[in-house]
Parts: sequence; structure tokens; C-alpha cells
Amino acid sequence: DYINLTRARGAPLRDALIQAGIRRLRPALMTTFTTFFGMSPMAVSRGQGAELWRPLAVSVMGGLVVSMLVTLVLVPVLYSLVEERIRRRPRFAEAREVTEE
Repeated sequence: DYINLTRARGAPLRDALIQAGIRRLRPALMTTFTTFFGMSPMAVSRGQGAELWRPLAVSVMGGLVVSMLVTLVLVPVLYSLVEERIRRRPRFAEAREVTEE
């Protein structure tokens, strides 16, 4: 959403992606690390019932790390690839019309 807002204000795609990444970095890191470190005692616990709770904590921690990486890295990369493909699409349509004639 912030990428589209920045682009509507006239920023190029690359600058909009960088600004959005910088703006989202701190909140994403803070929420991920807070939950990650909050779950870490459960993940390293050796007490009674730990065999039940440890896998849950490890899977939640792993999911948090993966989702943070997807949010901060994969989404901007995919966004730029899709935008680049959309930007090039009219050229292919024009080239196809010229070759068909």
C-alpha cells in the first residue's frame, strides 16, 4: 500500500520500494523479535510438559522468521518483477501487431 502511495506521489518504482522497505523494517523487526524472544523460553524448556510445548514454540518461531523475510524481501522483489512485466507488456503487443501485418 505504501509503495502505491509513494508511486502516486511521483516516485520511481525503485525509490518507492526502498522507502517502503525502510518504513516497514522497524515494525516488522520489533514484532518478530518480541514474539521470537518471548517464545524462546518455551523452546528451550526442559521441564514437565516441554515435549509438548517445545515443537509448538519452535514452529511459531520459524514461521515468524520466514514471514518476516517474505514481507521484507520476497514481496518487494515480486512486486518489482510484476510491475516490470506489466510495463513491458504493451511493447510486446505492439511488436506482435507489426509482425502480423
